[in-house]
Formats: sequence, structure tokens, C-alpha cells
Amino acid sequence: MPDAQIPVAPGFQVPFAERVRKEAEILTAAVGMITTPKQADAIIRKEQAEIVLIGRESLRDAYWPLRAAQVLGLKDAVKAPLQYQRAW
Repeated sequence: MPDAQIPVAPGFQVPFAERVRKEAEILTAAVGMITTPKQADAIIRKEQAEIVLIGRESLRDAYWPLRAAQVLGLKDAVKAPLQYQRAW
């Protein structure tokens, strides 16, 4: 529908992923203005989706996953490939 009005807000598409996951019983990915590590973590912990895709955040900050690990206290769980360790 070309006239559809979609309310855009952080995580606005997560309910769609959650509903498909539950009703179709398939693995889903959540998208839609997922911008903070805590927001992404909550989506996974609440089992709203199996994976969180962070397209725009990756464009804004190539180190978003590393920063997310630091925020969530998981820095030691993130291992850079040997070739990149000097840059981390």
C-alpha cells in the first residue's frame, strides 16, 4: 500500500519478528532502529528473535559489536582475528 503510515521508533519492526517466530515457528532476525547494545540484548533475552541485525549502526560505527560487548560486560568474549589484534 503506497499510502501506508508506518510509525518509526526504536525497534519498530521487532514485534513482526516476534510474531512470525511464534506463529510460524521459524527462526527470525530483528531489524528496525536497533541502536543500543542493551536494546539488542533485550530482544535476544526476551526471545523475540534469534538474531539482531544492526545495518545502520554498523555503517555509523564499524566497531559497534566491540563497543556493545564492552557495554554488556562481554569484552573478553570478543576475540579479534590475529591479524587485527594490534588495532583493537
